[in-house]
Amino acid sequence: MIPRRFLPPTALLYAFEAAARTQSFTLAARELSLTQSAVSRQIRALEEMLGAPLFQREKQKVYLTLSGKAYAREIRDALNRISNATLGFRANPDGGSLHIAVLPLFGARWLTPRLPRFLSGQPEIRINLTTRAAPFDFRFDTVDAAIHFGPPEWPGARLDFLMNEQLVPLCSRQLRDELACEGPADLVAAPLLHLVSRPDAWERWFAAMGVDPGEVHGMLFDQFLLLVEAARAGLGIALLPESLIGRELDRGELVMPVDRRYESPEAYYLAWPDTHDDHPPLELFRTWILREMRGAQPCSND
Repeated sequence: MIPRRFLPPTALLYAFEAAARTQSFTLAARELSLTQSAVSRQIRALEEMLGAPLFQREKQKVYLTLSGKAYAREIRDALNRISNATLGFRANPDGGSLHIAVLPLFGARWLTPRLPRFLSGQPEIRINLTTRAAPFDFRFDTVDAAIHFGPPEWPGARLDFLMNEQLVPLCSRQLRDELACEGPADLVAAPLLHLVSRPDAWERWFAAMGVDPGEVHGMLFDQFLLLVEAARAGLGIALLPESLIGRELDRGELVMPVDRRYESPEAYYLAWPDTHDDHPPLELFRTWILREMRGAQPCSND
């Protein structure tokens, strides 16, 4: 149980958050439909509770102290979590909600096409998806779980293994015919496409093929979905997860310039904060996604 003395009145927190964000008691008062003196009194009351100043006051201006900036970030996150929880409850008062952070390509190509099967069995649960390209701190985010790609570790989180990843070189049919590659070594001189979050992917692939590529260059992209489109457009060759590119492979929009696969040392995991072990919607989702993975086939997304 959290001691009540550590829980300031919500009105004081709203006033502080608005003043911290606008850097002005006057603008905060206008936003909250209060007088400037009322906001000033609320900030003073909060500072008295905390035992330290949150703002430096200079003539007609106010500036957050260093500790005030850190406190503002945490209060803003806490208020956002309360707001999101209330929104989720109002949207689905008869069931539970589940907020999941997903990797863009995995979410678009694997999870979203299969979600109707989960929701048909659990119609009382509301699923909300948001994209995250990198691990984050569950303590300061509003999601209940995340799809993680990387090593089997995430501070403060529990993980369920989902699947390994097979990377394959893919490009347009026209580029494949122009390059006429006979083996992995021929790709050294080809236009290669790179993902910013995996800058050494091509070096790993060449090493697994027994090829020394020297310096590897090429265009950079910050998302797999952009990488897929660039490869389709003939801009170069991309290393892509085979299980998530079923549509392009089935339609012949992407082909392999050389038929060589590489299994990444990292894998996909379902991650969730250890504080959510008893969250019923999460337990149902975990059971479902693990069952889906056991019987999964590549999803063409047609």
